[in-house]
Amino acid sequence: MPLINRRRTAAAVLTTALLVPLAACGSDDAEDADSSAKPSAAASGAPKADLTVLAASSLTDVFRTAGAAYEKENPGTKITFSFAGSQELAAQVEQGAPADALVTADTKTMDGLGGETGTPTIIAKNRLVIATGEGNPEKIDGLDDLADSKLKVVLAAPEVPVGRYSEQILDARKIVVKPVSQEPNVRAVLSKVELGEADAGLVYKTDAATATDKVDAIEIPDAENAIASYPAATLKGSRNSEAAAAFVAWLSTPAAQKILQGAGFQQP
Repeated sequence: MPLINRRRTAAAVLTTALLVPLAACGSDDAEDADSSAKPSAAASGAPKADLTVLAASSLTDVFRTAGAAYEKENPGTKITFSFAGSQELAAQVEQGAPADALVTADTKTMDGLGGETGTPTIIAKNRLVIATGEGNPEKIDGLDDLADSKLKVVLAAPEVPVGRYSEQILDARKIVVKPVSQEPNVRAVLSKVELGEADAGLVYKTDAATATDKVDAIEIPDAENAIASYPAATLKGSRNSEAAAAFVAWLSTPAAQKILQGAGFQQP
């Protein structure tokens, strides 16, 4: 072989030898870049978990809707709600009931559990109304009418948030009401009126809105009313702390607020 041909052949071999490792390096870099551009499963949504959320009775209907929406947004997550009066929920937390998050109908109950919860966030507000039988047969116009001894009035017990709010607004106007019963939560008060076992009861506006075919809601002027605040917090005993925190944070998002306000709750 002529000398010039041998030199060209050697140069070609050397060039090929140098390009092969460079191409391999370029391939690795491209794969790394592609890999870093793709989010991991954990980064694409809230951690998957089965969550148990303790929630005030007045959140029963709206939280069922909100929970379904959250599960749809976060496949693989399931939320089980346990509804009761806030004071009952607090007792459950203190007794170590397995749960991941708590939402009460007042800040006082939540604040009393400071050692058991994360930092609370107010997710909604509410107001009271007078619930009467459909058509308001007793012609109740306002709080003063509840003092009529001929009326069967039912209230929530004073240790229940709605019971405290009721006591607060009645005391402010020096109205003395002798209830025929004091119930453990707001839904029990509403039920008494629905069933005709009471002529009237003080409930949250949102609760009365769930039974418009059975009760009338008599508005209470703002100056005579009370504002109920709903704080939400994770529980320190949760085994799904990240997933619980994600759900609590979601309750303040536009999507969750739309559901809450659509049910009559006020913005935080």
